Amino acid sequence: MTTFLGRGRPRGTSLRWLAARPPEGLGPPIGQWAFAGVAVTSLGGPLALAALYAPGLVAGASGSAGLEMLAAAVAFGVPLWLWLDYSRDVRGPGGLYDFTRAAAGQQVALIQAGLWIVSYVLYLMYTTAQIVYDTLPPVLPGEVRYQTLLEVVIPVVLAAVMIAGRTFALLVIGLLAAGQLILAAVVGGLTVANVATPAGSFGGSAPAGSVAIASGQTALLYICGSLPFFLGGEASKIHIRRGLVGAYIATAAVITLAVAPLAADPSIARAEIPGMEVAQRFAGHGLAVTVGIGVVASIGGVMLVEYLALSRLLTALTAWPLRRILVGIGLVMVAFGPVILINPDKIYDDLITPSLVALWLSQVVVFAVYPRYAASRGRRLAPAWLLSAACVAFAAYGVWTAIHTSQT
Repeated sequence: MTTFLGRGRPRGTSLRWLAARPPEGLGPPIGQWAFAGVAVTSLGGPLALAALYAPGLVAGASGSAGLEMLAAAVAFGVPLWLWLDYSRDVRGPGGLYDFTRAAAGQQVALIQAGLWIVSYVLYLMYTTAQIVYDTLPPVLPGEVRYQTLLEVVIPVVLAAVMIAGRTFALLVIGLLAAGQLILAAVVGGLTVANVATPAGSFGGSAPAGSVAIASGQTALLYICGSLPFFLGGEASKIHIRRGLVGAYIATAAVITLAVAPLAADPSIARAEIPGMEVAQRFAGHGLAVTVGIGVVASIGGVMLVEYLALSRLLTALTAWPLRRILVGIGLVMVAFGPVILINPDKIYDDLITPSLVALWLSQVVVFAVYPRYAASRGRRLAPAWLLSAACVAFAAYGVWTAIHTSQT
């Protein structure tokens, strides 16, 4: 990695040009609220994190649930800081690819982009199976009769939203963002009102090792927060910084609100969908089903943002029109729907590990070349190396977690 340091910017690359590159074929600039909707939806999404994933991760050390959520928020703030520093000068439809290109040149950037594309194409293929076979059955038990149909229809619906045009897609994503925050806040409010949060929730009452693992794994869940940077060719610098930081603070707050009280009632964290269990106990079946459907929509919202980001990256890598790219991605998703019906569990298990490993390796590249970018901007190298090392360690932990989880 030391070979990346001290050479200045890549030959033929102008950081000013990267920052000011017009969004060819992408339409006029989007507003702050539209970008904020994408940012909120990308972070998990918030309802899926608050009601499903994060409670499950703290189940083994729920005595310090509040501390774990705060530690996770701080931990993810480190890579977020690095991405935001890149985006001060480098903004374009290539997102992380543009960051890497500005730091280390075209060849390294193409490696990063290749890993990233593999990861998210696989994710778009297998996540429908997660929705249909894992998440929906506890919400709507009768859904099992329609699983074959849903496995085929959901990719069609997602593709239709994206192909319908940017305005419609951003509207749908924005509504999903608002709905998630509202439902996550409701779940958090119910938990706080009915489950007394013990003081130890924000202390070290649980074993230190368990707290560290739960915090680290929760921080990993925020990784899709890098997706909004692929709207860099359509959003201003101030919208990116304000929108993403604001979305992250709001998301971390509602997740902490929902999870911290579980220190007093670990049984909730062990439910199939903990947020539904909270709603069922304290507000009734109707709200419980609403929360469960919201969790499903939250996962689908992340898929839409991934679709959006993938389409922008491909416009940066090719000369293809955006609409053709959107249709092409949609065709791949729709065509894979019937394939996964052959053996949904096995195909899901076979694809998730390479997808996650490729994702984290693509981030390793972005993080590792950051010192060269900092050097090209005349910044102090010691803090840049420290930030890069911390982020590389974070991504390496992501790789280890993906591989270790697949073996257990």
